[in-house]
Amino acid sequence: MIDYNLEHIFSFTVELGGMDVIAPLPEGVRANVYIKSGRVEGPKVQGEIKPVGGNWSILHPDGVYEINYQLMVETPEQALIYITCDGTGDFGEEAYQQYFQDPGERGQGGREMSRYRPHRTRARCRTAHPDYLWLNRLFCLGIGQGDAREWKVNYDIYAVS
Repeated sequence: MIDYNLEHIFSFTVELGGMDVIAPLPEGVRANVYIKSGRVEGPKVQGEIKPVGGNWSILHPDGVYEINYQLMVETPEQALIYITCDGTGDFGEEAYQQYFQDPGERGQGGREMSRYRPHRTRARCRTAHPDYLWLNRLFCLGIGQGDAREWKVNYDIYAVS
């Protein structure tokens, strides 16, 4: 077995705003969900999430959810950190069909889809600020959960070494 370590770098919470849905597409339901606000807290990074990013996601016919978060953090030192989280979630085999039966008030899926949705991603950080250049070298895992009722997403970001 290969030896590795996980180090918690930061956690973030985003409040989601508007959404554009394009469906049906050959690959599934495309939902572009925009970030309204957010906060980063943690042992290595703190800051505010700027309202310029979002999740460009696809719900596939098999219920697998493709995640593509892109967000911008501004630290107290005015460092800008661009963060991407690419990965998947499993909304269940029936999620795609349930979406079309009842797309719901915001198009996030019908009443029968689960409120809490797991997110498992690769997270990357990019910055030019001298105090945070070490982030550019990290490979990170993002363990997250979306809350469909509150329209919030929470993530813990861990560096793998």
